[in-house]
Amino acid sequence: MNASPNHRQGNEDQTGSLDLDAAFRDSHVGEVLDELDRELVGLAPVKSRIRDIAALLLIDKLRGNLGLTAGAPSLHMSFTGNPGTGKTTVALRMAQILHRLGYVRKGQLTAVTRDDLVGQYIGHTAPKTREVLKRAMGGVLFIDEAYYLYRPENERDYGQEAIEILLQVMENQREDLVVILAGYQDRMNIFFRSNPGLSSRVAHHIEFPDYTPDELLAIARLMLERMQYRLSAEADAAFREYIELRKGRPHFANARSVRNALDRARLRQASRLLSRSGRIVSRDDLITLEAADIRASRIFSDTQDPNGSGESAS
Repeated sequence: MNASPNHRQGNEDQTGSLDLDAAFRDSHVGEVLDELDRELVGLAPVKSRIRDIAALLLIDKLRGNLGLTAGAPSLHMSFTGNPGTGKTTVALRMAQILHRLGYVRKGQLTAVTRDDLVGQYIGHTAPKTREVLKRAMGGVLFIDEAYYLYRPENERDYGQEAIEILLQVMENQREDLVVILAGYQDRMNIFFRSNPGLSSRVAHHIEFPDYTPDELLAIARLMLERMQYRLSAEADAAFREYIELRKGRPHFANARSVRNALDRARLRQASRLLSRSGRIVSRDDLITLEAADIRASRIFSDTQDPNGSGESAS
């Protein structure tokens, strides 16, 4: 938040005191935090940490306005957790917070994976990595499953070259680019141990917990509301049971698995409605998922692939 002198006077009294409420309101950061609350169910520790970071950055800006400096804060971050826990969504909101407080020129999030950064042959990686960095400059670069950049078992892998370029930019252009590294916690821990240069440049480590069954059901209801669907009472009970069963299967991906399950339930609903004799339907029929649409999932059958491979068995 690069306030003008006149703007600062509006929040500062003659003793040099500042109106924090006015400064927070003028930054419009609260709007982003409120949107994050509306978008994501649960994740209380994550939301609390994001609010803490936003508070630190706002105070840092206000201190700078009064000539108090502690050096530029380190903003690179690590988001760890299982798939479907909201890491990308939080990264997007973080980019907006940083932009509104004046720490990046743009509020954009550039999301990439190893394939966007690492080439297939000698001389291919550097231009690919620099092109991504050029595109992300002025905003936030989100590298999902960042540990795939490092493959020590393959002597001919070019991921280390991408890491070295990334390290240079994280250090030398940290005032124009914030990097968020994301992935499974255990793999990210190994990745940081293997690349201490990266670890030393990451100031904020945020862990994303798995959702509870109650939270996943709330997420399902919210998703359906946005799509103008709803669960009948019986379907609601069936979906709660589905969640309990699905969490015990391999490759469970939290909110992502919930969304996939709802998409399949909508397919079953459509097939059920079209198979009706006469095909006369009401608005209520079109927006309501019934228990049969949920219970048709193979997850409820103990006789079909009880140790199933994940989404295909849902």
